[in-house]
Amino acid sequence: MSKIGRFFRESRAELKKVVWPSRQDVVSSVLVVIISTVIMAVILGLLDFAFTEAFRALMK
Repeated sequence: MSKIGRFFRESRAELKKVVWPSRQDVVSSVLVVIISTVIMAVILGLLDFAFTEAFRALMK
């Protein structure tokens, strides 16, 4: 039995044990990631704007 052949047989056996998420679980997880990313982008954008304006006010 070659090492490569055994590797693929064992990999296939392990993949059969995996409990794959449902489509609904994947969609809801993706939505959570997208919403979280948008929220963080808005927060960072607001902080960037605030710091930029603060430094401009200090430089005047």
